[in-house]
Amino acid sequence: MHDIRIIREFPDRFDTALSRRGLSALSGEILAIDEARRSKILAAETAQAEQNRASKEVGAAKARGDEAEFERLRALVAEKKAEVARLNEEAAAEDARLRDMLAAIPNLPLDEVPEGPDESANVEIRRWGTPRGFNFAPKEHFEIAGVKPGMDFATAAKLSGSRFVMLKGAVIRVHRALAQFMLDTHVTEHGLTETWTPVLVKDEAMFGTGQLPKFSEDSYQTTNGWWLIPTSEVTLTNSVAGEILDEAQLPIRMTAHTQCFRSEAGSAGKDTSGMLRQHQFEKVEMVSITTPETSLAEHERMTGCAEAILQKLGLPYRTIVLCTGDMGFGATKTHDLEVWLPGQNTYREISSVSVCGDFQARRMNARFRPAGGGKPEFVHTLNGSGLAVGRCLIAVLENGQQEDGSVELPEALHPYLGGKTRISADGTLE
Repeated sequence: MHDIRIIREFPDRFDTALSRRGLSALSGEILAIDEARRSKILAAETAQAEQNRASKEVGAAKARGDEAEFERLRALVAEKKAEVARLNEEAAAEDARLRDMLAAIPNLPLDEVPEGPDESANVEIRRWGTPRGFNFAPKEHFEIAGVKPGMDFATAAKLSGSRFVMLKGAVIRVHRALAQFMLDTHVTEHGLTETWTPVLVKDEAMFGTGQLPKFSEDSYQTTNGWWLIPTSEVTLTNSVAGEILDEAQLPIRMTAHTQCFRSEAGSAGKDTSGMLRQHQFEKVEMVSITTPETSLAEHERMTGCAEAILQKLGLPYRTIVLCTGDMGFGATKTHDLEVWLPGQNTYREISSVSVCGDFQARRMNARFRPAGGGKPEFVHTLNGSGLAVGRCLIAVLENGQQEDGSVELPEALHPYLGGKTRISADGTLE
């Protein structure tokens, strides 16, 4: 949510930032609604003052026996009462219009974010690891002989339709090991607090992190009004909604492993093979709540936490800064991590780490009291995948595949698999 006071003070700066997002100028329309709202409020206050004065004079007129003046004043009180009610109703309507408009406008990019219309303008800032050389044509994850017994798309489709999978045997063991490895690393090495959250939330929670109202079609809603979370960013971030924290409590750093649900609206025909883009998947999420002064440093720290997981697994990746046209709705700056998938011969997104400034905090009314005193300020919020478990599984399987169809597993996972080190060509963990 944007601060109307900033738009009033710097309308040109606001429009320039929107133009970097590929949007037309909106400050004129916003300020016209704001002015109408404020004029209605002022008129209501003026009418209320006139009503109050007339109310005081009614008794005096009655006491002195001036019946004509009494009736005039009594009519004036009734007239002003009706006028106040009408003006307040009109002001509330303008306020709702303003709030709805501001809620639909994406966050403004930082000046340092590269400008561009789409992913073609994203900027790579570093790479880690060297993609392995294969003396055979590497396969995609679902084509590997040792993986096929543990990755059942046909049964999942029978149960639920497309974009679902049933994992079995060795494959699900590795999937579960990955999630546990990520959580343990974030808790013991990165200082995050592990949290278990609901996966069903109210409208207010989805609004707080920006999924509503604009992106309702991207998520699933139950018949009694709950929403299935697209990521535990929703629950972790909203855990401070409506709160006034002490600065000494910040930063708050959390992680959670949850099921996630996305309708994948608008992605028809995209990544339909395998389990790269599913309606139901698991993620280990990271969320930080910070002061404004520390949020950019926290963004770098969180990016490093996600990178550390890939490095421990020995998976080559690259880190990119998303351009203005490719950033998410609530982000003011985003780093994407893209892992190397030899089966596709390309890098694919496995984590997105974003700093949102006070954009979500305003929607949630989440604030903190500065240690030095003064009125409460809005916190800054950050979120990032640490990592998407299914996509990490894909990367482990494809990068570890052998010519005979077996898969060598990363050393970091061996303790989580009872000392097992590979999936055999017939799908057995050994």
